[in-house]
Amino acid sequence: MSLLLAPAVAAQPVDAVADPSAPPVQVATPGNENADPASVAACSQFADVLDSTAAYYGDFADSLEAFAAVDYSDPAVASSNVLGRTALRQGAGVAMAAAGTPGLPPAVAEPMRQWSVDATKLLIKMGLRGGQESLNTTADEMNNDALAAQQACADAGTHA
Repeated sequence: MSLLLAPAVAAQPVDAVADPSAPPVQVATPGNENADPASVAACSQFADVLDSTAAYYGDFADSLEAFAAVDYSDPAVASSNVLGRTALRQGAGVAMAAAGTPGLPPAVAEPMRQWSVDATKLLIKMGLRGGQESLNTTADEMNNDALAAQQACADAGTHA
């Protein structure tokens, strides 16, 4: 369900052998005392957004596993859809606010903004009851945005 670098969002979860109770692997550089304070603040907010949205969208993605085609009338799918969209909506707002942190370098801000746009696109697709392929495409875009933001944060001396 997740990459090692970022919480993943996929409508079709990947079977994993890893122990889900194991702590996540930290691959970004730990913060250092010379890190840009604006980057530290924004990247910390963005990291929290990734964690929370991945958890709620992951529940939605898991609820789709039982169906060859998405069945939005199933109570588990309907409920997790609402929770997932709510988390994405809130996460998109926080990510956009983090990207607007005063003094944040554009290289750090841009992938956060793009993640926010793609999160909004995904929640709209979920609200319109999009199919798995469409959801997966946007989820992949979000994963790429998250990886880019994490790399930018690492380059700035902090982590997301």
